[in-house]
Amino acid sequence: MKIVCIGGGPAGLYFALLMKRQDPAHEIVVVERNRPYDTFGWGVVFSDQTLGNLQQADPVSAAQILEAFNHWDDVEVNIRGHKLVSGGHGFCGIGRKRLLNILQRRCEEVGVALRFETDVQDDAQFPDADLVIACDGLNSRIRARYAATYTPDIDLRDCRFVWLGTTRLFDAFTFAFEETEHGWFQAHAYRFDDTHSTFIVEAPQAVWERAGLDRMDKDESIAWCERLFARHLDGHPLISNAGHLRGSSQWIRFPRVVCQRWVHLDATHRNRPVVLMGDAAHTAHFSIGSGTKLALEDAIELARCIGRAPSDLAGALRRYEAVRSVEVLRIQNAARNSTEWFEHVERYVDLPPEQFAYSLLTRSQRISHENLRLRDAAYVQGFEDWLAARAGSAPRGADRPPVPPMFTPFTVRGVTLKNRVMVSPMAQYSCVDGLPADYHLVHLGARAMGGAGLVMAEMTCPSPDARITPGCPGLWNTAQRDGWRRIAHFVHANSDAKIGLQLGHAGAKGATRLAWDGIDQPLEAGGWPLLSASPQQYLDGVSDTSRAMTRADMDRVRDDFVRATRFAAEAGFDWLELHCAHGYLLSSFISPLTNLRTDDYGGTLAQRLRYPLEVFQAMREAWPRQLPMSVRISAHDWVEGGITPDDAVQIARAFKAAGADLIDCSSGQVSKKEQPVFGRMFQTPFADRIRNEAGIATIAVGAISEADHVNSIIAAGRADLCAIARPHLANPAWTLQEAARIGYPDVSWPRQYRAAKQQLERNLERAAAAVATAAQAEHNS
Repeated sequence: MKIVCIGGGPAGLYFALLMKRQDPAHEIVVVERNRPYDTFGWGVVFSDQTLGNLQQADPVSAAQILEAFNHWDDVEVNIRGHKLVSGGHGFCGIGRKRLLNILQRRCEEVGVALRFETDVQDDAQFPDADLVIACDGLNSRIRARYAATYTPDIDLRDCRFVWLGTTRLFDAFTFAFEETEHGWFQAHAYRFDDTHSTFIVEAPQAVWERAGLDRMDKDESIAWCERLFARHLDGHPLISNAGHLRGSSQWIRFPRVVCQRWVHLDATHRNRPVVLMGDAAHTAHFSIGSGTKLALEDAIELARCIGRAPSDLAGALRRYEAVRSVEVLRIQNAARNSTEWFEHVERYVDLPPEQFAYSLLTRSQRISHENLRLRDAAYVQGFEDWLAARAGSAPRGADRPPVPPMFTPFTVRGVTLKNRVMVSPMAQYSCVDGLPADYHLVHLGARAMGGAGLVMAEMTCPSPDARITPGCPGLWNTAQRDGWRRIAHFVHANSDAKIGLQLGHAGAKGATRLAWDGIDQPLEAGGWPLLSASPQQYLDGVSDTSRAMTRADMDRVRDDFVRATRFAAEAGFDWLELHCAHGYLLSSFISPLTNLRTDDYGGTLAQRLRYPLEVFQAMREAWPRQLPMSVRISAHDWVEGGITPDDAVQIARAFKAAGADLIDCSSGQVSKKEQPVFGRMFQTPFADRIRNEAGIATIAVGAISEADHVNSIIAAGRADLCAIARPHLANPAWTLQEAARIGYPDVSWPRQYRAAKQQLERNLERAAAAVATAAQAEHNS
């Protein structure tokens, strides 16, 4: 097979090497526009796992790369004069030029033809090639030529960065943050050979411009960076090797590249495949050090796919695209999280330095709390002790284990929760005439005894016409108040959990059937008139149509909420939440998708918030001052023209000013046109942003299903509580079981159940030991 690799970077060289080793009969040429052994940039980073992949693919070049590596385990974070170090991260640095030299020599050894100083404009220059690999970088001409097939999506990120070097030799992968009058700058620095380190300086575009770097020439901007990071450079200079770039053009914005397809069949050359690889196919931000890793692993996978089916090139290419696109998406998701963290570093700089460093280490969500513990147990234990002391936990003694973040107490107003786990309000559709009875006593009582710090009752309605379904609970009369009082008394008498109530009005989403009879489907009989900010059908052509609220309606509904608030206090609830999310009545005022009013309650966000804030303030006045109130909002409508996370910060600030203590950060369910992006902890970024920008405590919700998730979120300061929904439906004692699973025994069980505690802990210890033994045996084999 005749193979041409357009681009002599790591992807093209490594693929050529592997294919030539696989079958020496292949005719392979790598075409590179630069001179032999030229390169720009400084060092690149690999993880230990990447090195293992290289050793399997080509032991000879892997040995040479390993010999050239500078290895380190520590990550060092410097901010406001504090230095914090975490170990066990297992990274390797190598000069980009050295890496290419190794691969170039190895290609020559096995018979790959290398053509330098050849600037390829078009793959048609190689009419006799059977396979063309387009690895011509992030500005790929080949990708642009066949864009209709590859359908690239290029997102130019906000920060400007410059890739420099220095003779200062760093002992750890070092992050340095420096504040200027213009904003924050950060440096990413690591040693890659015996004489030099990479030193990348980065700042948001607006900060970079305010500092005047867009008007400086190259030498001026380097001198400016030397002055800014002088304490970290110890007198060593910063150096550029991008002589081909002038002035501010050496500062670039990172382009995130995603391609839907990676293979184009060129009809003008016998349907010859033209295959994307490396930065031409995808990019991952340098802050997670995966660009070169992805390029090399692209090469490994394509060579593997072809080797498994050498007579079925089309099938091999399909497998390559399927396997690599999934893996790249996973890395790019992590890179996006990391990129956004650095783009908004000002969001986190006011965290205590200890928590700032932890937030940085876990920013991508690839490294969780327990993963960090595997890397550096001493660091995590010290951080847990610091966090527990800050939260007011009892000091750890010889007989007390470190307190995991999820089991630290949380105090707001006059209420202290024993831990950070909240049973999320989940509709049960099991009331008659709004009356909570035996079902809710068992449902909520069991979860209160299951270890959570706060149990939140489902959305409860202040009037009969506020219900979602006829099965929803209410709080508009004394019988309902007394039913709730019975439940609250049981929780207080039989557990050390607190119990809260969520009040909400269904609005245009009301008068529907029980979930198991057809969720969101209108009642066939027995419905009631619907209210909302503007006339609306939640399901077009299906739902009943609501009418716009008049001022008289607003007064009546506000007063209904106040009456229910007083009843909630009389019933003995510890916590009250107002539901302003998910397209229900108050949410319909907030979202521009559902609020089309032209009076004082429509238009700008401030005007759309007027009525929900009016209701909240009236409830706050009626609710005991010493008890907390939270507000659930939809932080993202996931629809063009709807509420965005930018809006959510403003919404949170408005409720904070009105007296809210926490924002419960959900999203969506406002419009059936929504296109949410699901994933593990997918809504936590909303809680993170609101907490650290609006300066109000938050509740994280959505796809949080393990203790490790909760510990990571709380430890990083991304939220103050985690609301766990479906796992609590499956297991009322989820919190107790998770404590045992992570080996934390210092939790209180109901005295009736204590006999099961030690057995559960022993069984989980044995299961963990068996897994560890099996893993060790596999490793030894």
